Amino acid sequence: MSKIEKISDEELVVLVRTKDQELYVNLVNRYKDKLFRYAVKLIRDEHKALDVVQEAFIKAFINLNGFNANKKFSSWIYRIVHNEAINYVKKHSREISLEDNEWVQNIVKVEDDLGAKVDREEAVQLLKKFLFELPLKYRSPLILFYMHDKPYEEISDVLRMPIGTVGTRINRGKKLLKALYIGEDKYYD
Repeated sequence: MSKIEKISDEELVVLVRTKDQELYVNLVNRYKDKLFRYAVKLIRDEHKALDVVQEAFIKAFINLNGFNANKKFSSWIYRIVHNEAINYVKKHSREISLEDNEWVQNIVKVEDDLGAKVDREEAVQLLKKFLFELPLKYRSPLILFYMHDKPYEEISDVLRMPIGTVGTRINRGKKLLKALYIGEDKYYD
């Protein structure tokens, strides 16, 4: 393990700002795959997701002096990717799709009665479909929590909302998914 790999993201940002801008590639390498997966899950198109992540890294580099090294770099860079992806979604008005079933399985486990209604695979497919019927304000926290294993605190930083609001939106998002799943017309907005 190299010396650079051992230092924190925040320390690396300070080095990039003060000593060697070429060290920025280390931050890119640390986050490119995670951010790409996140962008793909938000916008459904791998090529566009790659563009979104590249644009986010460029914006992050340009604005690196504005980053507060006392905060988490991961939250900051996720926020930039999130904003870029949301701008893309709004601009292109596309529905979003997920290819990864693991997070849906987690929701199914949390909502045990969902799995009892139909077989597990059908439940996964329906939940994926219904996820994209949710407003972004519920969809984004669900994706960050279940797919990217982000704690409420980091989701709060990424989405710039209070931690209580994160919890509320995740809970309401799950209730909305459940209501859509069982065919209720209730909308918890």
